[in-house]
Order: sequence, then C-alpha cells, then structure tokens
Amino acid sequence: MERVYKTINRIIEKLLIGIFALLVLDVLWQVFYRNVLNRSSSFTEELARFAMIWLAILGAAYLNGQRAHLAMDFLLRKLPEAKKRRRLIIIECLMLLFAFFVLVLGGINLVYITTHLGQVSSALNLPLGVVYAVVPFSGMLIIFYSVYHILNLKK
Repeated sequence: MERVYKTINRIIEKLLIGIFALLVLDVLWQVFYRNVLNRSSSFTEELARFAMIWLAILGAAYLNGQRAHLAMDFLLRKLPEAKKRRRLIIIECLMLLFAFFVLVLGGINLVYITTHLGQVSSALNLPLGVVYAVVPFSGMLIIFYSVYHILNLKK
C-alpha cells in the first residue's frame, strides 16, 4: 500500500506541476498578446479558468492526502493518544463519506449531465464534462487517501 501511495503522490505532483506551468504560460501569453501585440487572444481566459479549477480541486485532494490541509486541531492534540486515534479515524471516515457522496456520486452526475446535454466551452470548444471530470477523480483520490490514513492509524 505504501508503494501505491508514493506512486500516486508522484503522479499527482507531476500533474499539478504541469497544470500550474500551463496556467503560467497561458497567462504570460495573454499578457504578451495584449500588451506587446495590442491584440486579444480568445482562448487564454477560458483556459486559465479551467486550469485553475483543476489546480484547486486536484490540489485540495493532494493536500488532503499529505495531511497538509487547513485544520483546527488544537483540541485534538490535547487528547490522550488512544482517543486521538479514534477521533482521527472518525474524521477520516467522515471525509471518506463526504468524498463518496458529494464528490464522486455528485461529480459523476455533473459530468454525465453536462456530457449528455452536449455542453461545450465557448472559446476552446471543449466538452464541459472533461473540465468537471476533476471532481469525481479528486473524490476517488480523497477516498484512497482516507483509507490509507485509516489503515496507518490502526497500526
């Protein structure tokens, strides 16, 4: 399980770096086009928005896996070790349930509806189901990370 965890982390890290690089290049292209060539590029604003959506949602799932997300744990730290472990397992189970019902099931429904309705972006002509596919994907990542953390807490 540890090897799978590390492999997934490396893949997600590279994907996040690639998306961020794409976002930076896209914004630089827009600034260059607008300020140097005095023209407006039609696709850059939309591409930046989609890259930011993927970066934020996928980054949140990755941070959850690294236990680097925002948390108020000052009360949890004061608990004895056994109670702390139980509470952490409960928290991970709640995150797993949230990820399953809201992100995976809700995200699959969102992707299905936008794909079924044939919605496409205006400038890139990209199916919006592709853009929204990050939601169920990130939900599955959070579920994997929650299972991993629960198994490590039980040791």
